[in-house]
Amino acid sequence: MRGKWSVGVACVLPALLVALLTGCGRPSGSTGGQERGGVPASARPSGHGAVFLGPGECSSFGTTSFTEVPCSGERAAARVIARHDGPPGDGPPCPPDTDFVLHIGAQPAAGQDGGVIPRGYACMRNLQPPHPGDPGGGGGPRTVVGDCLYGSGRGQVRETACDGTGVKKPEYRVTRAVRDRAQCPASTALYVRLGGDEPVGCARKL
Repeated sequence: MRGKWSVGVACVLPALLVALLTGCGRPSGSTGGQERGGVPASARPSGHGAVFLGPGECSSFGTTSFTEVPCSGERAAARVIARHDGPPGDGPPCPPDTDFVLHIGAQPAAGQDGGVIPRGYACMRNLQPPHPGDPGGGGGPRTVVGDCLYGSGRGQVRETACDGTGVKKPEYRVTRAVRDRAQCPASTALYVRLGGDEPVGCARKL
């Protein structure tokens, strides 16, 4: 939740008690290779682009691996809207409309003697609905204005679909992003750490 880069957990600042949690505002550097809205899968090069899964290129969907494929092909399922090299914890956040994050491990590049695809991550957008990264969609690696949340215990919240189709019923909705908590309206029930230029999300109780 940009803010929310640890596995499905938002970094919450309750109205009466500010809970300062680590790992907020940047991609998780978890060794498990998965983050909120992320995919714990290996990505296999297929030679369709000069840079493996570069911006504008497409991938197939899989359960254990993703392959770069032509965007016009039948197997194309998601498009890269941003691509960054290096460990996720050191890189910039994905765009707000990212549906999921694909982690790419360092690996030999196909057809290149001695070439290596560096470790990195690709911010992916599904070619067809649903788009969990959209406001209220119940997913994606970031929390944005319009998203709904439910309490998951220990001062944390998780995102869920605002229309009630998620596993959990929505309890809060982020109504505004501001620079400082003092700018939130009086109806604010909790504060969510979003990151960016307006890092505080004001959430009201539903």
